[in-house]
Amino acid sequence: MKDLKHLIWFEDLLQQANNELVQRAAAEGQLALGYNCYYIPEVLLNLPGCFSSRLRAPNSGTAEIASYYMTNRNCPYVRCILERAIEGGFNYLNALFGAEGCAAMERMEEHFALLKPVKNDRFITTIIDPPMKGDRTSLDYYKAQLKAKVLDALRDSFGVDTSDDALRAAIEKHNRLCRVITEIGDLRKAENPVITGYEYHVIVLVSQVCPHDLILPYLEETLAELKTRRPEAEFPFRARVVLAGSEIDDPEFTKLLESCGAMVVADRYCFGTFPGREEIKIHGGETAFDAVCRHYLHHNQCVRFMDGAKIDQRHSELRRLAEEARSTGQTILLEPLSPFESNTCTTAAEIAAVLSELNDPTVCTMCDMVASYVQDETAAEFYQCTGSAMVHLHIADSDGRSEAHILPGDGTLPLRSELEALRQAGYDGTATIELVSMYTDDPTYYARCAIERTRELL
Repeated sequence: MKDLKHLIWFEDLLQQANNELVQRAAAEGQLALGYNCYYIPEVLLNLPGCFSSRLRAPNSGTAEIASYYMTNRNCPYVRCILERAIEGGFNYLNALFGAEGCAAMERMEEHFALLKPVKNDRFITTIIDPPMKGDRTSLDYYKAQLKAKVLDALRDSFGVDTSDDALRAAIEKHNRLCRVITEIGDLRKAENPVITGYEYHVIVLVSQVCPHDLILPYLEETLAELKTRRPEAEFPFRARVVLAGSEIDDPEFTKLLESCGAMVVADRYCFGTFPGREEIKIHGGETAFDAVCRHYLHHNQCVRFMDGAKIDQRHSELRRLAEEARSTGQTILLEPLSPFESNTCTTAAEIAAVLSELNDPTVCTMCDMVASYVQDETAAEFYQCTGSAMVHLHIADSDGRSEAHILPGDGTLPLRSELEALRQAGYDGTATIELVSMYTDDPTYYARCAIERTRELL
């Protein structure tokens, strides 16, 4: 396909947090307001005279200084953000609005206050205590947190207009951006799309890290360009996939998947659009602030939610994802995590119950050997419980007491006997080796080592 007019420039905007448009907005006197988590409503950071800046640390290395303060057991995203702050990469910020969504994120945000790495005399840090439930009491608490630690902080520290009229105007601008991003994203559903998943990921990211007033005209121009763009003569991919995760903010990962023949046609991660780019509706009798709080608490799909209503909502959201997948010929794999990572669907029996309730062949499952092992289950038992719905396997070793995914042979999981039992049970699906953040210092070496050891087991 013909290259998109602004794609190279969009890619360049993602190479540093303090990009060209951020610098322009700051030079015009606008307040740069940083955030990391969906719990902080983006629209509240785009009141008059302000712009939101979702924090990324592109081109990060080993984050050695941040690891000294936070240890290398914390996730690489939060360590890289702190490292970039210490390097001076966020000196353009006037504020960081944090959320205690997880302990690692909170520790990183606290270090912004303790170490004072942002060299800006006006810089402030606030951290909300987000509710982990979606009921009325939790909504009231969420509203109180956002009022005290976002709206009041903006008004008292910077004199920002936080009136209902200002919020309604911010919502209108926010919705305009959401409509453009959603319409571009829907183009991925075509039989032969005029946009790749990589291009879309880049477009979504620039909408999150650049001032909306400055980036929106280019996004609207890109949408108009896509409507007349000619697709490839034949669909160039072998599969269509949904990419799910958490802080996936590197479009090169999407490019890697697509270079292997799998087009990313839908997303479900914190830097994506599901949730993230739904329009905010103001119901009758609501203030603009009430609508924002209701919207973000309702659409929030954080895995740390623990009430029954939110768990039920996950089922309805899964049905919605299944409908999206069905329209583009995809299959969704529902992966159970360990109890250290999630409080929803961690065992084979729980996954089987969800699959039975959905009764949708679009939704299948897979087994992570580590998640099963730490719960005294085997991969063969997982297969026997879920049957033909299990179509994939994650191979890794385990220490038996945490979610750590260890090189095959370095842990206590009896991989050889488990894989043989799984084969004897009749499983003949696919498998991949899953190594995570513990091995990021030299991934090529460890990947080669893992492949060699796994071959010896098979």
